[in-house]
Amino acid sequence: MLRPKVPTMPQPTGFVTPPAAVEPTTAVHHIPAVSAPTAPAPASTRPTVQLTPGAVVALVGSGTAVVLVVGAVLVSMLLAVAITGASVAICALVIRSLITSEAKRR
Repeated sequence: MLRPKVPTMPQPTGFVTPPAAVEPTTAVHHIPAVSAPTAPAPASTRPTVQLTPGAVVALVGSGTAVVLVVGAVLVSMLLAVAITGASVAICALVIRSLITSEAKRR
């Protein structure tokens, strides 16, 4: 019912030419001519980033908020793992005590 369909390789269309033979050639080294010194590049016309005191306070505040939120999420995940581990341990103790008390009654 669920069988994968394997694609078939289509036949090549058009003319197929064999690769041309490559013949070795000798390397020719060119010595570059001495060029005149170039002028330095013009200064960029893009404006530089300037932070106002309000922008700095906003950046620090948002960074602090991100750190606090990520920290709270990580601590809550750690707490969830700890609670799950403790509950599994308690369940294991209860099951073990039930099994041993049942075995002593027989």
